[in-house]
Amino acid sequence: MTEPARHHRYAYADYLALEEHSPVRHEFVDGEIYAMAGGTPEHAALAATVLRLIGNQLPSGCRAYTSDLRIRIVEADVTTYPDGAVICGRPRHDASDALAAINPIVIIEVTSNSTEAYDRTGKLDAYRHLESLREVVVVSHRQRSLECHARGTDGRWTQRSFGEHEVMDLPSIGARIAVDDVYRGADPP
Repeated sequence: MTEPARHHRYAYADYLALEEHSPVRHEFVDGEIYAMAGGTPEHAALAATVLRLIGNQLPSGCRAYTSDLRIRIVEADVTTYPDGAVICGRPRHDASDALAAINPIVIIEVTSNSTEAYDRTGKLDAYRHLESLREVVVVSHRQRSLECHARGTDGRWTQRSFGEHEVMDLPSIGARIAVDDVYRGADPP
């Protein structure tokens, strides 16, 4: 199967001009610009809960960020807005985009029907190019489960899943997240 032909390849400057004046956020993926769909209330609640749980445990010098923080992955030519991120120390920015951080240590993605496949494949692959990144937390909208994709000291990535009554450790920031706490009060998937 061949990939569909591109209609237009945008320069990053085109993307920045669009973002500056658009009420809708967009992702930039290798010269293509994609409008980001709005999330459901449950999606927003899951993202907020994970950020609160992590944020309450952060060591001095680390900050949690909402989906308003743009992340630039130069090596993958991708710019996106994850559902949450943690940066320790001062945020560093891409030379061509003063609003895009390039040094998250943790990224949080909450899946949805429309983004789940991309969140678990292409987007995850792009995130792995970030030298600062140590963990990616994927929060399922389908079941009460979390995944942690973690970079080891040898640079290799591993993946672990956590279900009900289990606790995920994020050693890079010294945080722990109980799956039950993330989904407390949530509608059953």
